[in-house]
Amino acid sequence: MATIKKFEEIEAWKKSRVLANQIFDLSRNTELKKDFALRDQLNRSIGSIMDNIAEGFERGGKKEFMHFLY
Repeated sequence: MATIKKFEEIEAWKKSRVLANQIFDLSRNTELKKDFALRDQLNRSIGSIMDNIAEGFERGGKKEFMHFLY
């Protein structure tokens, strides 16, 4: 099994990036753009997923990484 060197190699991070792009597109191109509170919450939430994966990975420890994923 290969060792992951960068968080960008983590499959969950890749999928969260795709999902984030889809959410951003929906929030700009649908009626969702008029619901500012919901749109902003969705955008913050999906960004948080990517951030948590990256930050947990950068901590370098397995326990801390698992904490950020939880």
